[in-house]
Amino acid sequence: MDISIHRPDELNTSLRAAWHRAMDESPDYANPFLAPEFAAGIGRHRGGAQLAVLHERGEPVGFLPYERGTFGVGRAIGLGLSDCQALVHRPGVTWDARELLRACGLSVFEFDHLVEEQKPFSRYVTGAFSSPVIDLKDGHGSYPEWLRGTYPGLAKTTLKKERRLGRDLGEMRFVFDERDPRVLRTLMRWKSAQYRRTGRMDRFARPWIVRLVDDLFQVREEHFTGVLSVVYAGDRPVAAHFGPRSRTVFAPWFTAYDPELRYYSPGLIMHLRMAEAASRQGVRLMDLGRGDKEWKDWLKTRELRVGEGFATRPHPVAAAHRLWRRPVRGLRNTVLAHPRLREPADRLLKTVGTLRTSDKAGSGSRPGSGRAR
Repeated sequence: MDISIHRPDELNTSLRAAWHRAMDESPDYANPFLAPEFAAGIGRHRGGAQLAVLHERGEPVGFLPYERGTFGVGRAIGLGLSDCQALVHRPGVTWDARELLRACGLSVFEFDHLVEEQKPFSRYVTGAFSSPVIDLKDGHGSYPEWLRGTYPGLAKTTLKKERRLGRDLGEMRFVFDERDPRVLRTLMRWKSAQYRRTGRMDRFARPWIVRLVDDLFQVREEHFTGVLSVVYAGDRPVAAHFGPRSRTVFAPWFTAYDPELRYYSPGLIMHLRMAEAASRQGVRLMDLGRGDKEWKDWLKTRELRVGEGFATRPHPVAAAHRLWRRPVRGLRNTVLAHPRLREPADRLLKTVGTLRTSDKAGSGSRPGSGRAR
């Protein structure tokens, strides 16, 4: 096995085609977060992005995008943003994890959404978690017919709220693939304010993430397309979502809505509308991503398993990194796994978010004004 190292944003046409072929040959690798276009997007905005290409008899057969930090500390490409991580390879290809790390110049490789199939990394998995998905079939008939047939327990209430939204604000309509960048800005503004209200890290306060989303919005390829979906009432955006799709997998990513309209359940309406529209586009799986959320339990048809952990080779840096990071991840996972701990933690974060928002209002700042434009 020969391994070469490249910049993911500088791949030639033949390597990109070989990567796409590996995605097509296994459903485990059909997720758009595993596409070269996503890795290239990260590479254009993150200096440490690299790609290991595995060769057998001179032919490229495997691809591992990663980010390399100081002292050889590595992490899955887009860690913290990506909902699916793997070494994408053709069927039958085997590799040794430590040999791979050595070739990449890494002492440690951290991941948190590793696909279950990755056996050479299995010994390094410190936790396995459910990742809810929706299996989609060919869409036929009207949206109400699809909703009643697929989610009979949600149909009556959801359709009632849609009708009420139309009466109160103007005719409701849904656009699966909106190309207006102004609505993308609205989505980022809503999401930024939501992060602050709930005490979470504001991702859109980071300029490189804003630039990445702007960049991926322009990508329209067979294995990766940046899709902006919008629920409108009249001409007013009510809810919006941006996320990637491949030929067969759609990955919800950033969803937000006008908080003034939360009583209409715009987030649920958005996800149901997206699922129905995606099924008509040939999508067969909607990957909702790791995390316990009530709405995911309502919508999922089954669950995948993803792994979290640290692949290492003998090195002092690897030992130090593991000692530092593993307790932090363990504490977070313990809180998230137990409702009695998670609910007080959520309340605390929301209190912090309220105080943070109040401070900004008192200083004359608008909610979301700290986000890079």
